[in-house]
Amino acid sequence: MAHRPIYLDHQATTPVDPQVLAAMLPYFTEAFGNAASGGHAYGWEAAAAVKKARRQIGEAIHAHPEAIIFTSGATEANNLAIKGIAEAYMAKGRHIITAQTEHRAILDPCAYLESFGFTIAYLPVDSDGLIRLEDLAAAIRPDTILVSIMAANNEIGVIQPLAAIGAICHQRGVLFHTDAAQALGKIPLDVEAMQIDLMSLTAHKLYGPKGIGVLYLRKRNPRVNLAPQLHGGGQEEGMRSGTLYTPQIVGFGAAVAMGMELLNSEAERLRAWRDRLYAQLQPLGGITLNGHPHHRLPGNLNITIEGVDGATLLSELQPHIALSSGSACSSHPPRPSHVLQALGRSPAQTAASLRLGLGRGTTLEEVEAAIAHLQRTITTLRQSNPSKSEQKPKG
Repeated sequence: MAHRPIYLDHQATTPVDPQVLAAMLPYFTEAFGNAASGGHAYGWEAAAAVKKARRQIGEAIHAHPEAIIFTSGATEANNLAIKGIAEAYMAKGRHIITAQTEHRAILDPCAYLESFGFTIAYLPVDSDGLIRLEDLAAAIRPDTILVSIMAANNEIGVIQPLAAIGAICHQRGVLFHTDAAQALGKIPLDVEAMQIDLMSLTAHKLYGPKGIGVLYLRKRNPRVNLAPQLHGGGQEEGMRSGTLYTPQIVGFGAAVAMGMELLNSEAERLRAWRDRLYAQLQPLGGITLNGHPHHRLPGNLNITIEGVDGATLLSELQPHIALSSGSACSSHPPRPSHVLQALGRSPAQTAASLRLGLGRGTTLEEVEAAIAHLQRTITTLRQSNPSKSEQKPKG
């Protein structure tokens, strides 16, 4: 078997855990019923499995199982949240607030709504990638119907102050949505304590299958209305029609249950190894951390490397390390990271940036090997292009 590179791209996706796969497999074969078939045992069996997964996911975010709406992934959940709220509340207002560093699955639906007369306020972030709460408070208007701020950024791993954002939104009578695709199972999430009204989730960032997601929709205090974007069989209380994908749903529930059990121990392990990786690169000089040094996902490291050509750096590293320079969800066609640009990075710095994502399967031996590959490659490229390396800033 050919040598495979060290996988350090866990913000892009994760492998399905063997225990998750084992939980899914029966629902492809002998337990193949349709959860909406209420007249026989096959349907009851599938419905029971779906109910269990709702409970597992709901417990992870401190939500009632009935508030869990299954979707095809976080992108659909984000679209359902943004467009569904816009349509349901347009009589109250057409003003939505989000951040410049959001995922394209938020920014593109917002741009779509602008073509229909909605006004979108795009909050800037500070040099560490955090929104300023005073900016949020100042941006809220009488016609503001929704604030959408992601829990943890997919590129720089920065964790936003969800509880403080939720408090501001509820004090002003505005709904709060968060894209928590990167956060589930990595940091504690509590929709009640954080006053979150809608939350988008996905399984494949948490060692579950691709193609399954969730939108949490608050049922009380306040009860949130939502205009469905898919119509048909009326599944998910009419909020998202379509036959429920039982194997994927079972896998999502199993992945979440396992992730919650390992949350604290994995966070401690990954944080230590990520910090070691970063510390071992510091002697090279010209290595800048992108995003807040502490308010970030445990396994995320995003750095700008001065004195190298970004495309060449990636090309040289790819045979040894599987990583990326930005979001895997918006890399075709490739374009400069809007997240790093919002932090004030230049086009050249943005191109010479790497996102390294450590995960459950990452070993210490792999971290040490990755450090060696990075040190050797960066040094070699700087030596071959001294004019660039001379331009690296102090510190």
